[in-house]
Amino acid sequence: MRLTRSICAFALALPTAAAPYAAAWAQDYPLKPIRVVVPVAPAGSPDVLARLLADRLRDRWGQPVVIENRAGAGQMIGAELVAKAAPDGYTVFLPTGTYTTSVAIRSSLPFDPARDLTGVAMVGQGPLMLVVHPSLPARNVRELVKLAKARPGQIHYATAGTGSIIHFATEALAADAGIDIVHVPYKSASPAVTDLVGGHVQMMVVSLPSVWPQVKAGRLRALALSSLKPSSFAPEIPVIADTVPGFDAGQWWGVLAPGKTPPDIVRKLNGELNRILASEDMRPRLADQGAEPRLMTPEAFTDFIRVEIDKWRKIAQARNIKP
Repeated sequence: MRLTRSICAFALALPTAAAPYAAAWAQDYPLKPIRVVVPVAPAGSPDVLARLLADRLRDRWGQPVVIENRAGAGQMIGAELVAKAAPDGYTVFLPTGTYTTSVAIRSSLPFDPARDLTGVAMVGQGPLMLVVHPSLPARNVRELVKLAKARPGQIHYATAGTGSIIHFATEALAADAGIDIVHVPYKSASPAVTDLVGGHVQMMVVSLPSVWPQVKAGRLRALALSSLKPSSFAPEIPVIADTVPGFDAGQWWGVLAPGKTPPDIVRKLNGELNRILASEDMRPRLADQGAEPRLMTPEAFTDFIRVEIDKWRKIAQARNIKP
């Protein structure tokens, strides 16, 4: 009986005893290099942003921050790697909105997005731009919708691949506007834009940096942005929501960690990243990638991701989008 009481007392004391050690661990963190898994090839916007943040974290913390590109499967290869990594703050993930759309179209995954990954910090958000080839007789969203309704199944739109954020954004537009347009998937945004400029497809919803030079040169026509409100990036461009009320879809970038990473470490990472993102020198660097900084708590970013997955799952079901 005495032994049983001793064991119970020891077990009850464990959480209290462990707490100071966990806090001390977070206080000393990081003690070794941090790995940032980027789920796209080098030179993509997540890769560029990861390297910008890595340089500043290294300067602040005095530890190497190593970028590891793990592209493929709609960002799921990188996501699985981090979901199954040791939850110690030394492996993190920097995806885009395509992470949530890829999760949305998969009925089974080798990890649980809600349990095995947790939000650390939002890096930035940015609108997408609806552009068309100049040969298409539509100079605004209203004219595009009217044309598409008059020519069902005849307007082809390009994307960076099935399940990408720009695929889902365009399907959401088609659903909300009640139009029938044809999906033409590419392996990435670059060849899709090239074919759009060449007139092989007629429209695309894509990040601003991908098409802004072509718009300025007159090789593509910008119709609207996908955000609810006009963007400082292109204040002269109207928004889709002016014609299709409530339409809101955009790109985002963020940092996630394995689900069981100690909260103190997550908060320390969040605080440092938010300080970096709030600095004046980061704003133009983010703008180059079509992003504006968005400072969120880990809890708010985790909730944001959950809401995004739920939203895109509904679109996937309604539009029959499959991997």
